[in-house]
Amino acid sequence: MGFGDSGAFGDSVPFGGAVAFGGAGGLRRILFLSHSHAFGAFRVGSHHYARTLARDGADVIHLSTPVSLAHRATARTDTAAVAALPRGPHINADGVTHLIPRTALPRPYGPFRVAQELSRHGLPATFDLVLLDQPLLWDASVRALSPRLVYRPTDAYPTGVKSRLQTRILAAADGVIATSGEVLRGLGPLSVPSLVVPNGVAAERFAGDGDSGGDTAPRPATAVYVGALDRRFDWSRVVSWARAHPEVTFAIAGPAPAPPAPLPGNIEVRGPVDYGALPTLLHSARVGLLPLSDDPLNAGRSPMKLYEYLAAGLAVVARATPVLRPDGPTGVFTYTDAEDADAALRRALKHPSPNSAGVARAAAESWEAKTAALVRFAEALPIT
Repeated sequence: MGFGDSGAFGDSVPFGGAVAFGGAGGLRRILFLSHSHAFGAFRVGSHHYARTLARDGADVIHLSTPVSLAHRATARTDTAAVAALPRGPHINADGVTHLIPRTALPRPYGPFRVAQELSRHGLPATFDLVLLDQPLLWDASVRALSPRLVYRPTDAYPTGVKSRLQTRILAAADGVIATSGEVLRGLGPLSVPSLVVPNGVAAERFAGDGDSGGDTAPRPATAVYVGALDRRFDWSRVVSWARAHPEVTFAIAGPAPAPPAPLPGNIEVRGPVDYGALPTLLHSARVGLLPLSDDPLNAGRSPMKLYEYLAAGLAVVARATPVLRPDGPTGVFTYTDAEDADAALRRALKHPSPNSAGVARAAAESWEAKTAALVRFAEALPIT
């Protein structure tokens, strides 16, 4: 985890020009069934959609993947982090009701049902819209919760249990909103309406006052990455960059697993960084990195970090994918092999800093615009 029909930004939705978010329309009660809760280091698309809709007055519930006893017992989750998660419904400052279920067995195993979990906590049983992005949360009770069920895939699931559940979801859904054209194509032929809405950005949070005119001094020679450090992250590429550019500091921020050892001295592993601290970290750098590995799941990713980097005034270096394409004027440089990778980094380091063109590009990709597109699509679906 497309960006426009030209330049760096792949496939996208034609929003019809500048769009100001006009509210949730007739969708006053909305349920998100999401893969990630909002109490960790990361923010995902469902968190931003939920926030935007709730601030406009919708009654929003965000239910995320259950935390299972089996995961805790096998040390697959951080026990202290799990203990700190709220139990039961938690209404945050934006007015979103968050619920993180606890189960004995991980999904999709065991008796967990979404409707029963909502009822157990005294939460509503009917909604104007259900948005599902986590296949593991599918069960037969979900279809009955709303006359509008929209599947919002954020990744490709070619095989495995998520693939099998996705097939059931597509048979029941009223519409599909994918985060990239590549993800949408991976679903195969569809019998329901579909749309591509790439991930957006809270541009005002990341731009800050500095890039609106106060801080115009070039940034230091620091390249930063923020995100997961799993199999989709290419450590070898970062190490190669660091060895070729000892004058550049490479700041890598994200949770475990541990990096390969040894690392060059100019790679700083920062560990997880709280979402609230990201703007400060990004404003200390000149270049944002998206060093994607060969993992096939990277082909359809719509990484939010692209626009967060641009909004913070960084140039961006990314591995080219069907979604991520070069756009030199706005400071996006891509690569396909080792030679391209070094050249892309050199171009990014020479790009004007702060990257004011990138800031302007990111400002056009607000979550308000994305939410407006989502609402228009959902309201136009036939009621079932």
